[in-house]
This record gives sequence, structure tokens and C-alpha cells, in this order.
Amino acid sequence: MLSTFALYIKNCAMHVTPDNRLKKLIVIGDRLLIKLTRPDERTASGLYLPPGVQEKEKVQQGYVIKAGPGYAIPLPVENESWKGEEEQVKYVPLQAKEGDLAIFLLSAATEVIYENEKYFIVPQGAVLMLEREEEL
Repeated sequence: MLSTFALYIKNCAMHVTPDNRLKKLIVIGDRLLIKLTRPDERTASGLYLPPGVQEKEKVQQGYVIKAGPGYAIPLPVENESWKGEEEQVKYVPLQAKEGDLAIFLLSAATEVIYENEKYFIVPQGAVLMLEREEEL
């Protein structure tokens, strides 16, 4: 089931510009913020498809805009008084990075509308494949 949430952000102390508007968003855990690529409007045989048909495909692709820190590693429980207080949370990093093209299952994604643009929040487990532009 696909959920739709509308986020309404008030501009209190910070002026929002096109450069910094997504920097305020923090993606939690093993999730990715993905913006869909423009789907092909024509089929291989030349038929034009309406946008509603393309959005109902089970597998979608888009670019990773932001990535969460990863899977949290639980801290060992030790009650040793001589040890210092260290509450640093450690994470296993995600495979996906910002800028990757991700192919993912739409059924596991949550649709989010932020500042009149549609994004998807996708857990890393729903990503089937990544394409990354790396220099050799």
C-alpha cells in the first residue's frame, strides 16, 4: 500500500533557497530519498503512454537525493564503572550513495510530496540495483 504524506515546512529562522532546501532534510536509518527519473513516454512500438500507467509499474527508477547513515549497530551492555561514558552510535554504511541511479520496488516505497515535488522514501532492502558513475 502506497502512503502519501504532505510535508509543510515553515520558514522560521532560515531562508530557503533552491540550493539549501533539501539540506534541511535528514533521512533516518537505512532509508533513501529518491526522485524518480522521467519515464519514457513511448513504448518500443511507438505508442504514447499516459503518466498514470507509468506510475503504476511495480519497479521504478530514480536518483538517490539523500541517504541515511545506515544500519545501527547495537552497543554492548557493559556495566563497568571504570569505563568512560561513550554513547556514540555506530552504523554499517549503506551501499547506495547520493547521485546513484536506483532501481527499486514501488510496493516498499513511501511517496512524499515536499515543496510540490514528488519523492520516494525507500528502504535499502527494496533497492534491486544501483548504477554509479565512478572514475576508474
